[in-house]
Formats: sequence, C-alpha cells, structure tokens
Amino acid sequence: MAGPTPSQTVGPYLAIGLPWPDGPDVVPPGTSGAFEVVGTVFDGNGQPVPDAMVETWQADPDGRFDHPDDPRGPVPGWRGFGRSATDDGGSYVIRTVLPGALPGQAPHLDVSVFSRGLLNRVVTRIYFPDHADAHAADPVLASVPEKRRGTLVAVPTEGGYRFDVHLQGPGETVFFDV
Repeated sequence: MAGPTPSQTVGPYLAIGLPWPDGPDVVPPGTSGAFEVVGTVFDGNGQPVPDAMVETWQADPDGRFDHPDDPRGPVPGWRGFGRSATDDGGSYVIRTVLPGALPGQAPHLDVSVFSRGLLNRVVTRIYFPDHADAHAADPVLASVPEKRRGTLVAVPTEGGYRFDVHLQGPGETVFFDV
C-alpha cells in the first residue's frame, strides 16, 4: 500500500513565460520625472524570496488609464504596467512616474506578488509620502487599521522609493482580498 502523496506547491515557474521585454519599465527610458521603486520580497521567516514576481499597474500622471472602462476615456499609448522578477537576493525594481490621483483616491500603484508557496497572487498597494494629505481621504487606505498603514507607504530614497513586501510575519504587508 502506497503512502500519502507529499504536499507540494505549484512551481514557481515564474521565469518561464512571465518576464517580458519591457519588464520593469512602466515608462520608456529618459521619461521626464521617471524614478525607480525598489524593494525586497521577504517570506514569513524574514528571508528574501529569490523567485518571486512583482507586477504593478497604475494611472498616468493625470490619473487616467488606457482602458475602455476609464470613465474619462482611454489614454492611448499609456501602458501603466510593469513586471519585475526578484533576483537572488529577493530584490526587484520598477521604473515609473508618479501616478495621478483617481477620483476619490490618493495616488498609488496597484501591486500583485506571485511567489513560491502561494497558489494565488497577493495584492497590495504602494502609496507615496508626497501625497500624505490625500491619504486620509482614500477609502482603501482608510479601511486599513492605522497601525498597519505604514506597510503600504513607500520610503523615499535617492532616485526614487523603497517598498519592501513582507509576505508573512512581523511587519506583514497589508494585502487585499480582490
């Protein structure tokens, strides 16, 4: 009689098919106002995750999307999407510009993280300290307990911002059920 089948996760096979030529470049090189969002993805033990994928999606600097569902009309040519695999040290980089505010929301990046041990992506947001005055009016950020909101705000660095993702454990990043 055979024993039970060992528990296994699917993959990760993120390096197969998910990277794409423009990868972490939300905007073309040389775009005025461009900066980098850098960070590290950590597991529940505080160890870097060397095989995760971080995706971002955002509005353009005027708060609009190139999408037919944008009520103000699409913005042709604005991609607003970036994808970065983590390196051996769990680090990622996204090159972008500050998004504009959406109606009733503070400027932010939507973020999905795919990683080993996750059967589904986790979803979070990156808010910017430059727009702290808009944070209080943002209904999504306001729904997060005040003591945990800091896990959603990027830290300014030379040349951009830092946003680490903690999948579990102390300082766990707030994730949303979408």
